[in-house]
Amino acid sequence: MRPPPPQASAAQPRYTVGEPYAMGGVWSYPREDFTLRETGLAVVAADARAGRRTANGEIHDPGLLMAAHRTVQLPAILRVTNLETGREILVRANDRGPARPGRVLELSRRAAALLGVPEGGTAQVALAIEAEPSRHLAAALPQPEGTRLEIAAAPRGPVQSEALAPPPGSRAAPLRALSGAAVATAPEEAPPAPPPERLPETLWQGPARPGRLYLQASTFLSRADAQRQAARIGARVEGTGRPGRPEYRVRLGPFATVAEADTALERALRSGVSDARILID
Repeated sequence: MRPPPPQASAAQPRYTVGEPYAMGGVWSYPREDFTLRETGLAVVAADARAGRRTANGEIHDPGLLMAAHRTVQLPAILRVTNLETGREILVRANDRGPARPGRVLELSRRAAALLGVPEGGTAQVALAIEAEPSRHLAAALPQPEGTRLEIAAAPRGPVQSEALAPPPGSRAAPLRALSGAAVATAPEEAPPAPPPERLPETLWQGPARPGRLYLQASTFLSRADAQRQAARIGARVEGTGRPGRPEYRVRLGPFATVAEADTALERALRSGVSDARILID
């Protein structure tokens, strides 16, 4: 896991999104996203020892369930499924990576072992952010100045009251003086505790459902723009989007091997398609 150049505020764990950065010859654009869902190839982090700082100031420990992602806010809780084995765990994304283009996630050694990702190899994975615990992390950790929204309460004026006569046929109930008396109110609920840095090693086992490897380049609103890019890299155009709002994506594949997908990715990147990526479908 290779974080961007450290900043002065990186000494302590914090919540961060971060600025665009280049890694492995490809630019990435971090953003806060609590609905993220992706597929792609995962790899195992090379770190054999704990101790270095991650991109958000935490301590990397290969024995914990940690991960690196190029764009998600840090830290965040991700549900990761190895599509080749059906194994599924939760990991704490707290670093930037993987450094190699065409890889969607870099797993700590312990997380990789539980999922069955081979060291030095790749595995097809699906990942999805766990929105609620990730929001709790965002609320609990320090943030750079100016990123936390301040919500002011609406001003409250004095409340005026007037005694009204009871409706015909009813009797007025005696009023009880509240002056000086304690008024019971519902207790305020404590905010939920954020998930711990040491996530429990809970492993879910489902059916294996490996997919096929594709190269996806850009998505366009114009078919003509999509066709121009497709011609440049030898790809095809597929129509997507909702009725009345079509979109056009540029794709290559499927590929029989990871090596073939990597070759197509390198060719697309050399052609200037910087957002090309490998995914599973």
